[in-house]
Amino acid sequence: MNVDIVTLFPEAFEWFRGQRHVANAIAAGSTLTAINPRDHTPLSGGQVDDSPFGGGAGMVLRVDVIDSALRAHYGCDPVELRELRRVVLLSPSGRLLDDALVCELAGAGELTLLCGRYEGFDERIAEHFASDVVSIGRYVLAGGELPAMVLADAVLRKLPEALGHAESAVEESYSDALDGLPEYPQYTRPAEYRGWSVPEVLLGGNHAEIRRWRLEQSRLRGRS
Repeated sequence: MNVDIVTLFPEAFEWFRGQRHVANAIAAGSTLTAINPRDHTPLSGGQVDDSPFGGGAGMVLRVDVIDSALRAHYGCDPVELRELRRVVLLSPSGRLLDDALVCELAGAGELTLLCGRYEGFDERIAEHFASDVVSIGRYVLAGGELPAMVLADAVLRKLPEALGHAESAVEESYSDALDGLPEYPQYTRPAEYRGWSVPEVLLGGNHAEIRRWRLEQSRLRGRS
C-alpha cells in the first residue's frame, strides 16, 4: 500500500508514522509520503491560496497550485492521475467513511489524500483531480490532516502485516464478519470486580455459545 498525502503541514505526520501498526506496514513495504504544495507552487513567496470569488471570509487553496504539486510529484496531468490511483479529497461534505469504503480503498493499493486548509479547496480540484470526496463526519476541523490520518489509519490496519495478529482486523465493528454491526462487548481479568461480573457464557469455554452470544450482543448494539 502506497499512501501519499498532499498537505501544507507534513510535519504533522511524523507522530503518525511512529504508531506501531503504521510502522509495521512501512517496514513490510508500504509507504507514507507527504507532499507539500508550497514546494511546488508557481506563485511567488510560497503562496498557495487566495480570497474566494464572490467575497466571504477565509482563503481558498488554488487549483493551479494543487495542479503543479501533483504534476511535479507524479509526472503526469492530474486529470489523468485518478486513472492510476485513488485520489481522495477530504471534505466534510463528502461520502461518509465507513468500513465498506475503507476496505475498498485498502484494495486500491495506491492512494493520494488531499488535505484542505483555511476555507478548503477550489471546487475545480474536487471536480477534475479527485476520484473520491470523503468525510469522516459532518463537522468542520481546522484542516484535512486529522481526517487523512483517520482514513490512513483505518486503511493501513486492514493490511495483514500491520497488526500483530492478522485476525485482529477481521472481527471488528462494522466488518463483514459481524454483518456490518458494532463489535460485541469485551472483558478481561479479573472476572469479578466490585461486584461487577463477567457474563458467565464467556467463562465456560463453549465457543459455539460464545459466538452466538457475541453476535446477539452486536445485534443489540446495532439497534441502539
